[in-house]
Amino acid sequence: MELRFDKGGGLLPVIIQDAGTSEVLMLGFMNSEAFEETRRTGEVVFFSRTRNRLWKKGEQSGHILKLREMRIDCDSDALLLRVDPLGPGVCHEGYRSCFFRRFEADGSAMIVEERKFDPASVYSQETKQ
Repeated sequence: MELRFDKGGGLLPVIIQDAGTSEVLMLGFMNSEAFEETRRTGEVVFFSRTRNRLWKKGEQSGHILKLREMRIDCDSDALLLRVDPLGPGVCHEGYRSCFFRRFEADGSAMIVEERKFDPASVYSQETKQ
């Protein structure tokens, strides 16, 4: 199957879902090199648009995403990765999921999850994104 990296300027959006709970944990991007590295190692590797390089999730925090299943959408331009997350959370702000805020009717955002770890103890300023 041919992935359509060309449709997104060389990148595919990648939805990360906990294989055990089906919770959506984060959204990232992969180029073809990150895709191949993920397939080769069984650990999720992204292309960081901020750093302009590959980065393995958990390379600093140790909160690695072990690939369990890879799915592709009908247009071949987005991926769903079902993973086993190793660690208390995937969000660089210390939450289990990057989707820890809910929009309210008044347009404000409310934190609806509990912080799982102290990000200051895990990440240096230059690795946050």
